[in-house]
Amino acid sequence: MDNEICADNRFTGKARSKERLRLLLFLCAVPLLLIFSLMLGPSGIGLPDTQTGAGNAIIYLRLGRLLMGMITGAALAASGVVFQALLRNPLAEPYVLGVSGGAGLGATLCILAGSGLLSTLGLPVIAFAAAVLTLMLVYGIASQGSGGHPSVYSLILSGVIVSSICSSIIMFLVSTASVEGLHNVIWWMLGSLQPVSGDQQLLSALFVALSLFGIWMLSPRLNALSLGRETAHYQGVNADAVIISGLLLATLLAATAVSLSGMIGFVGLIVPHVMRALFGPDHRRLVPLASIGGGTFLVVCDAVARTLLAPVEIPVGVITALAGGPFFLVILQRRMKQAWIA
Repeated sequence: MDNEICADNRFTGKARSKERLRLLLFLCAVPLLLIFSLMLGPSGIGLPDTQTGAGNAIIYLRLGRLLMGMITGAALAASGVVFQALLRNPLAEPYVLGVSGGAGLGATLCILAGSGLLSTLGLPVIAFAAAVLTLMLVYGIASQGSGGHPSVYSLILSGVIVSSICSSIIMFLVSTASVEGLHNVIWWMLGSLQPVSGDQQLLSALFVALSLFGIWMLSPRLNALSLGRETAHYQGVNADAVIISGLLLATLLAATAVSLSGMIGFVGLIVPHVMRALFGPDHRRLVPLASIGGGTFLVVCDAVARTLLAPVEIPVGVITALAGGPFFLVILQRRMKQAWIA
């Protein structure tokens, strides 16, 4: 018996040592990747000459894109963590549930309406309001005939349907827009980390920081809820309150990301899976690590987007979609195999 306990302790100690090593390597890799992305440009690897005005402008632009990538990537990754925890499904993310589609529709209306609504507060607020309405619509459709507690698959199916409807409305608006409005919306839909106004960046960073703090405070309850509503209830967790709070915070994150950088998909799907595989399912660590990983991943994707076909710049949403599509298929195949074996 004592030998078994000692063996278990040695196994646990080795597992913790490996986890600490992975965490140390991750924290060391993040600044290196950010510096590499800052140095990567159409002309190769290196920083421009800061003695000239053009060099300073390039450095300023790259720093602005790095900041945009960190804010947007952190918001999308943390939002994906919450949706996957609440729905207990690895395929859940803002785009699958239609939240980003609703935010995109609201932002499109705001962009096409002109400068009257396209202000520091206008775009994020309208995107968030549209995302909340979309989430309510998805939940309402999925709740039909379920007694107010829709299943995970009905939520995902309803989200896909509502997202398709939002995309169709966006296409209709684009087809009737002016040439200038058409260019602005199309470039925004493909995803771009071109820096916006400083006021909007500051407001978006504030929204993201407050939402991340709120989600981190919910982390112990998310741990309990990921085991099931009944288990969470026996642990004294108010499941309905946690679900509503988590969905609103995740929706705010997704809407802020969409209003800031456009429609950038799959970050909320890829990063949570990778971080969970590396550091475990404890949301007290998963939320901050996924936020850091999401921002770093998007900054690296942006660096690839501006150098891959230089001097032509590829929208960063194209790069994330190329990475996320195969990743989504791998997860789907694993889920299908598990269901078939069960």
